[in-house]
Amino acid sequence: MLYLLVEFSDKINALNVFRYITFRTGGAVVTALLFVFLFGPSIINLLRLKQGKGQPIRDDGPKSHLLTKKGTPTMGGLMILSGLVVSTVLWANPANPYVWIVLAVTLGFGLVGFYDDYLKVTRQSHNLFSGRTRLAIEAVIAAAACFALSQLGRPQLATSLAFPIVKELLFDLGWFFIIFAAFIIVGAGNAVNLTDGLDGLAIVPVMIAAASFGMIAYLSGNIVFSEYLQIHYVAGTGELAVLCGAVIGAGLGFLWFNAPPASIFMGDTGSLALGGLLGSVAVATKHEIVLAIIGGLFVLEAVSVIVQVTSFKLTGKRVFKMAPIHHHFEQLGWTESQIVIRFWIVSVVLALIGLSTLKLR
Repeated sequence: MLYLLVEFSDKINALNVFRYITFRTGGAVVTALLFVFLFGPSIINLLRLKQGKGQPIRDDGPKSHLLTKKGTPTMGGLMILSGLVVSTVLWANPANPYVWIVLAVTLGFGLVGFYDDYLKVTRQSHNLFSGRTRLAIEAVIAAAACFALSQLGRPQLATSLAFPIVKELLFDLGWFFIIFAAFIIVGAGNAVNLTDGLDGLAIVPVMIAAASFGMIAYLSGNIVFSEYLQIHYVAGTGELAVLCGAVIGAGLGFLWFNAPPASIFMGDTGSLALGGLLGSVAVATKHEIVLAIIGGLFVLEAVSVIVQVTSFKLTGKRVFKMAPIHHHFEQLGWTESQIVIRFWIVSVVLALIGLSTLKLR
C-alpha cells in the first residue's frame, strides 16, 4: 500500500523513493523480519497451548527424533505466512497481478498444509489426509494460477518453455503449458515439504532460492537489464522481487526460533506454501528449468524418495538407509548440524550455478 504514496511525489519529492523496487524490496525484508520477531513468541506459545503434545514424530523415522523433537509444536508456517503477507501487502504495488497470483498460490498451498498439520496434531497420527486428495487440490490451485499467468504474458512467450544458456530457443507448449507449469508448482511445493525434516534444513535453502529468484524477477521485469543479459523480458514480474524479499525477512525471523533445538517446526503449512511460491515465481519469470538448478537440493530430496519407493516396490531392496536423503546421512552417523550446514553449502553453490545461466548466453 505504501506504493500509493508515489501519487503524492509531485508535492513531496521524497516520496518518489517508493517507485523503486529495490527500496521496497529492502523494506519488505525488514518489515517481515520485525513482524516475525515481534509476534513469533506469542504465536509459538499459542500453538504450544493448542497442540499439547505437538507434532507427532514418525515411528519409521530416526529413533533419535523420538527423544529430541517430541513435543515441539508445528504449524510454524503461520508465522512465516503472516509476516510475508503483511509485508507484501504493505510494500508491493497492489495493481500488479503477478503479486496476487503468486500470493494466491502461496496461501492456497498453505491452507492445504494447514489442514494436514491440523489432522496430525489433533489425532496424533500421520497419513490422515489422503495423498491423492492433497495432490489433486494442489493441482487445481496451480493450474488456475498457471492459466492466469498465461493470460498476462506476451502471446509468443506466455505458453512457451524457455531454455537457459540458449537465448533464442523457445518451445511453445500450447495449452499443455498449463499442465507442465502446474506440475512445476506442485512438484516444488512437495519437494520443499520433503526437505523439511531437520531443524533449519528447509528454511535457509528456501531463502537462498528466494533471493536468487528475487534477482531473476527484478532483471526479467526490467527491459534494459533483460536486453543486456539477453533473457526474456516479462513485463511486471519485477514486482515479485518484493514478495521474494518478504520471504527472506520472514524466513530469517522464523530461523531465529527454528535454529537447533527448534522451538517450533515449519510444518506442511509453511513448506508447501513456500515451495508453491518458488514454483510460481519460476513459472511467472519463465525460468522453470533454472528452478531445478537453484532448487537442486529440493529436487535431490524428492528424487531420493522416488528412487527409494520404486526400488523397494520392484526389488524389495532399499537404495538408501532411509529416505529422504537427509535421513540417510543421519543413519551414516552425520550429526544434525553437519547435515544442515553442508546442505546449506550445497544450496549456495547451486544458486550460484543457476544465476550464472543469466549471463551464459
